[in-house]
Amino acid sequence: MNKIKTIFKYELFTTIKRKSFILMTLAFPLLGFLIIGGFSLIQGTDGETPIEEIKVGYVDEPGGFDNHLTYGNVTLIPQEGQQAAFDNMTEGIISQYFVIPENYMTTGNVTRYTLTRELDVSSQVYYAIERFLVNNILEGKVDSSIVDRVASPLYLSSITLTPEGGESGQQGGFTSFIVPYIFSILLIMAIFTSSGFLLQGLGEEKENRVMEILLSSVSSTQLITGKVLGLGVAGLIQVVVWLISAKFIAEMASTSIGGLLSGLTIATDFLIIGVIYFILGYLLFAIIMAGAGSIGATARESQQFSTVFTLLAVVPFFFIAHIMEFPDSGLSQFFTIFPLTAPLTVIMRMGITDIPTWQLITSMALMILTIIGSIFLAGKIFRTFLLMYGKTPKLGEIIRMLRQA
Repeated sequence: MNKIKTIFKYELFTTIKRKSFILMTLAFPLLGFLIIGGFSLIQGTDGETPIEEIKVGYVDEPGGFDNHLTYGNVTLIPQEGQQAAFDNMTEGIISQYFVIPENYMTTGNVTRYTLTRELDVSSQVYYAIERFLVNNILEGKVDSSIVDRVASPLYLSSITLTPEGGESGQQGGFTSFIVPYIFSILLIMAIFTSSGFLLQGLGEEKENRVMEILLSSVSSTQLITGKVLGLGVAGLIQVVVWLISAKFIAEMASTSIGGLLSGLTIATDFLIIGVIYFILGYLLFAIIMAGAGSIGATARESQQFSTVFTLLAVVPFFFIAHIMEFPDSGLSQFFTIFPLTAPLTVIMRMGITDIPTWQLITSMALMILTIIGSIFLAGKIFRTFLLMYGKTPKLGEIIRMLRQA
């Protein structure tokens, strides 16, 4: 027990003193505070900056589109023809123009022209053109209140209710998803950073023949136990720092930025489940990395072995669109229960839907069973390959030697 404690303390304090570990631990909180602080600073000076007026020309080929020309900071200016509109655009009188063709009423086609490349049409400009067309089409035919309602038929708000009929504390939406999404990325980073340190350390110790000295004083079980626990506590410290800072960042974003982030909160159950899945995910991948580190002849080869498990862990990211749209689908549930994809999927789904308790219990139970099985298999791998040097064994040799171990 004393030997495990010694290895544990060495790995823990060596890891938390690494510059890369300190940088990763502090980078997320600092970046969050800087972004919110910078946005607040810019927002504070918005009152001194005049709103830019957008001048949009239009060519009215069918005629009759000549009323309601101003919408906020967008002003629509009639043009005598496409050539005149183009000349005015090149001279800077207008920033862009659109053409209403003769057959507009039957086709609805409108073509817009600009000199600059854009990702998409500005929402302000699109709104102004849309309201301009609606207002002029219905001018004099219906009451102005009907025109407004046709242009904006609804402002939809959704409220999630509890089974008892009360308003739920978790309402879903963008703000409920963005925090779990960001945290899922950080969770994977923390898991693979900590287990990566273990993989790298084992590979280097084996490559430099330090492993022979270590195993002359401690057993392979004591060695791996001390390393896994030491690096696990270091990773847990990192996650706790991120969670605590995330709570402050969410509160600052909700009050300072507002808008989409006005309801940004981090629920207590999310924090608890996040820590549980970090611990389980770290233990699972740390043991897998330890096995890969003992098989590889060098640290680089050990990292190559671990790549396949890394890819499996991030598979849910490739299906993020499906998980967002169908959080309760069979595929989403499979990723939740499958041990290698569970940590990432559970955190992502928590921001979209209420995961049934049976799925969480099943997921955690399977992860624990997989960890126990991995410990047994890793023990055999350690005993067989830890002191092997030179040529890296092939897959068939690995299977054969494990059967003999």
